[in-house]
Amino acid sequence: LEIVEKVVAAGKHMLCQKPLALDFNEAVKIVELAEKAGLKQAVNQQMRWDAGIAASRDLISRGFIGTPAAAQILVSMETPWHMWPWLAAAPRLEIVYHSIHYIDAMRSLFGEPEWVTSRHARYAEQGDVQAETKTITILDYASGLQAMVAVNHYNIHGKAYATFAFNGTEGAIEGTIGFMYNYPDGRPDTMVYRQKFEEPAQIQMDELWIPDAFLGPMACLMEAIEKDETPCTNTRDNLNTLRIVEAAYLSAQENRSVRPQDIG
Repeated sequence: LEIVEKVVAAGKHMLCQKPLALDFNEAVKIVELAEKAGLKQAVNQQMRWDAGIAASRDLISRGFIGTPAAAQILVSMETPWHMWPWLAAAPRLEIVYHSIHYIDAMRSLFGEPEWVTSRHARYAEQGDVQAETKTITILDYASGLQAMVAVNHYNIHGKAYATFAFNGTEGAIEGTIGFMYNYPDGRPDTMVYRQKFEEPAQIQMDELWIPDAFLGPMACLMEAIEKDETPCTNTRDNLNTLRIVEAAYLSAQENRSVRPQDIG
């Protein structure tokens, strides 16, 4: 908030890192400051431009899978927490710093869920890392679509995986999030489009989530400034991603499902 106050006072447009804020009310203040000053303000939710997610959004928007029915992003890996020692002391960790990417990607694909149900846990031997490192979050939509994000950062002995699957009434999309397989070097995503009784269609992926997807929010903000439009990942929209994040923590804390629209 303090940085945004200085940027607004200088009359500059801005690209903010995710999470926009660790406190929802503070996030609202950040948004209102920019809006009142007439400045463009976007969030670096760059996974929307990860090759597999971007291609999936294109196919889904064009009706290739029909009515979406089920969606999954599943990640199980050994995360090198020593690369970010400040995270060890964070009171909230996995959802707000990592799965927020997947939650925002789901929103970009399917819109706003009605309900959020989330379960959080710690690995028995995670040492100084204080907060949740294993989570399962379910997003329920009015249409009957259920979207699941399940992440385990302590897959010490098993085979790592990072997959996405989007199923509908007319087809299905399956793929891998390549960057998570050889972190932090990464590899391109893979992606297959399937229809019953048809040969699977392999879709070539060349770009990497990092750094290539970072072009998305940066370019969208620059174009919005040039054309006086609203950035794709504008902070007003990002409040809805934060509502799901906050709903996930409240759900885990109170052992119940939470409506994101009740946050804030």
